[in-house]
Amino acid sequence: MKISDKGIEFLIKEEGGIKLKAYKCQAGIWTIGVGHTGKGVKEGMEITKEKAIELLKGDLRRFENVVNKSIKVTLKQHEFDALISLAFNIGASAFSKSTLVKRINAGSDMKDVEEAWKMWRKGGGKVLPILVRRREREVKMYKGE
Repeated sequence: MKISDKGIEFLIKEEGGIKLKAYKCQAGIWTIGVGHTGKGVKEGMEITKEKAIELLKGDLRRFENVVNKSIKVTLKQHEFDALISLAFNIGASAFSKSTLVKRINAGSDMKDVEEAWKMWRKGGGKVLPILVRRREREVKMYKGE
């Protein structure tokens, strides 16, 4: 599967929009565009909106691949889009090894899936209200609400 246009719009909003100038994220990592990080992102860097979308689409391929490989059950588009948002935020490795993936693949009920999803609410060892709210919106999307 591939992320939908609606999923991309959701992700851009969750990541705080498109940033054309490099900035340090909450974890202190140089970031640009829509949550794009890497060796090439440095202080003072500036890009166009078109470049930001190009970088995002390149980054999304990696997350589409990890969700497609990790999840063994058939997903609806809105479920896939919500999982991409989570994977993008927590990283491919953390996503693929997560309790959430295990529960979805085991056919767990929605209460257990939601509980595993909401475990991903910490940054720097602390519960971050911004992540609590993001997880709530992702779960809502996953449920098709």
